[in-house]
Amino acid sequence: MSDSDSSGVLSQRTGVGGLRLWVLLRMGRWLFTAVVLVAVFAALVIASRFGLTPLRVIVARHNGTFWIFSAFIGAIITGTSIVVTINQLVLSQELGAVGDQRERMQAAMEFRGDTETVLDDEAVIPPEPAAFLYELVDGIEREANAFESTVAADHGDAVQATVADYVDDVTENARVVKADLENAQFGSFDVIWNALNFNYSRKIHDARKIRADYGDELSAEANDEIDDVIEVLTFFGPAREHFKTLYFQWELINLSRALLYISVPALAVMGGLMMYIDGTALPGTLLGIDNLVWLTSVGFVVGLAPFVVFIAFILRIATVAKRTLAMGPFILRESERDQDLG
Repeated sequence: MSDSDSSGVLSQRTGVGGLRLWVLLRMGRWLFTAVVLVAVFAALVIASRFGLTPLRVIVARHNGTFWIFSAFIGAIITGTSIVVTINQLVLSQELGAVGDQRERMQAAMEFRGDTETVLDDEAVIPPEPAAFLYELVDGIEREANAFESTVAADHGDAVQATVADYVDDVTENARVVKADLENAQFGSFDVIWNALNFNYSRKIHDARKIRADYGDELSAEANDEIDDVIEVLTFFGPAREHFKTLYFQWELINLSRALLYISVPALAVMGGLMMYIDGTALPGTLLGIDNLVWLTSVGFVVGLAPFVVFIAFILRIATVAKRTLAMGPFILRESERDQDLG
């Protein structure tokens, strides 16, 4: 299987389009939270139909609602405090003396300047992350096409065929990513998704493999062109890692805010259920199920909500982190260990 089969949209080759990774990366976090909570609610209600000890009996004899919901009080307060503390530790990296901030500013300006120099055609790259990645990917595509044009001029059929396959892979992947980046906005997952969708590590490896296999057959101009392709590709990794770091910080802030917004109402519901619900509350049934089961199940889901929100955010962050552990010409996922070109 050639590398051209594996690049392009990751969902076609590495399983990102599969259900598991769709849930982890593409499914909205609030939708994920809602699905999990609805599933828990349904399981609790359905369990009351299995002929187990009636909930009303448990509540009347053992003060069940108190023991159930009192545990949520401590868990919500402790969990929210820990998450907010971790968030503050992460964000504390943004704090520093003016000298440190100046060094960061200089490093950022140098990287942008170096990128603009390598891309040649761009006097000033747009500052938005999506536009920056768009121009970088477009530059990679241009350099690859220039390399192919040089090789097509005066090289053998074997070299031309190998280079053509490589450039087709680069351009196909680049066009898909550029099309999706046009309307992407940082803060949503679209920018990071498209950064993941461009498998630059494999492209660096294949370019170096072409140079190693056909170095004696390539002209001086072709060697310069493939060096330019590799050089532009090496700028994609740091750019992706930088935007990934910003996205993680962005999401941790959103996570902290979401937990703070959810935790206070959840605590109020837990307190109400502990204080005012006993075995005599809400007599009767609805759809053949005791009203107390409906109420207690709703309360349990509300108490569980902060934890599920936490899971929804962390699962995506952890998945992105796992898929971007290596930077440069290193490929960790077995699904990308294709046969080499040539």
